[in-house]
Amino acid sequence: MRSVTMPAHAKLNLTLDILRKRPDGYHDLRMVMQSIALHDVVTVRTETGSGEITVHTDREDLPGGPDNIAWKAARAFYDAVGQESSGTEIVLEKHIPMQAGMAGGSADGAAVLLALQSLYAPEMPREALEQVGLQVGSDVPFCVRGGTALAEGRGEVLTDLPPLPDCWIAVCKPDFGLSTPALFRRVRVDALQGRPDHDAMKRALAAGDLPAVARQMRNVFEEVLTVRERQEIMYLKDVMLRCGACNAVMTGSGPTVFGLFERKAEAERAVEALRNHYSQLFLTTPLQRV
Repeated sequence: MRSVTMPAHAKLNLTLDILRKRPDGYHDLRMVMQSIALHDVVTVRTETGSGEITVHTDREDLPGGPDNIAWKAARAFYDAVGQESSGTEIVLEKHIPMQAGMAGGSADGAAVLLALQSLYAPEMPREALEQVGLQVGSDVPFCVRGGTALAEGRGEVLTDLPPLPDCWIAVCKPDFGLSTPALFRRVRVDALQGRPDHDAMKRALAAGDLPAVARQMRNVFEEVLTVRERQEIMYLKDVMLRCGACNAVMTGSGPTVFGLFERKAEAERAVEALRNHYSQLFLTTPLQRV
């Protein structure tokens, strides 16, 4: 039996714009994505002799079979390299909140791909592994790559960007979920107004200017929230801003909100200010390429 343990890092969206709906039903997106230190722990054991792919998690509400992205990633990898599994066991230790807009499932799938690559295809280019990941989910290619990147298309067309300057990040996941398909159904692309300026974001990253980066953070999904949803998101953003955040924004399809802070003490103050009302709170930092 062979075994590899990998971190599966969460992502945040510094920007998110929806450009158009495509004929295939997907939407063309443009967004700046950022890996963070918060991560699940993924252990992949191969050659177990079972001949099957199995997934075990510490979450009862997470599927453990073919519906799990980690299972799909293992199947896609074996198909890509023309190899059958002689028994693959995947163990997920979850820390990234679920249904949070933080790519928790995609991060797990990416970690499985990276683990299997290290065991069976170390010569496979990272770009080829990203293409395998695209078969599993739109966010998986970025999670394979990590760091700071402009993501376009469904999210699979990636361009590396200068890293997010050193900072502290407060993250809060409210106690409700948002359905990504349902949010996309609410979108009227022509009606979106608060679109991010990606050229300005690139310039801010290139300059290593954290306040300038923060000023460019936008997520158009915030425009299609219900009144109740928007009130809670705005409350979280307001608390973080009052505690000293350079800016705060919802990530992905939400409902998680994060704020960028220049000083750790201010980020800690934001987390403490929210602790009486929210249980899923995290203090983390940006991560360069995995």
